[in-house]
Amino acid sequence: MESYTIGQAARLLGVSVDTARRWADADRFPTRRDGKRRIVDGPDLAAFCVEAAQEAASAEDSDAPYTSARNAFPGIVTGIKLGDVAAQVEVQAGPHRVVSLLTREAVEELGLEVGMRATARVKSTSVHIDRG
Repeated sequence: MESYTIGQAARLLGVSVDTARRWADADRFPTRRDGKRRIVDGPDLAAFCVEAAQEAASAEDSDAPYTSARNAFPGIVTGIKLGDVAAQVEVQAGPHRVVSLLTREAVEELGLEVGMRATARVKSTSVHIDRG
């Protein structure tokens, strides 16, 4: 039977190792110890992958974004500075002004404009912008 470390399971699930550990700690999928490492048996991980995909599909149905970035600042785009390659986007989220540097292409793909709703998502030191 194939088995996976928590790190391998996280990569297969498309989440951070910390998220995979939290899910395991919350008994979302079973793990066992192999010395110091936590191991997930293949069939258990496969079953959880199906469950997680179904949860993601229902989250999309409810217009909730599926993301690992937990710190969300919904607000309004108050400024966009476009360069040849890079862009700066400002979002006013309540009393918070959040500024993100991203590619010009990303701004154009998202169709960001001043005055539209957007959510700034912060994970570690990077800020992600989701179209409202």
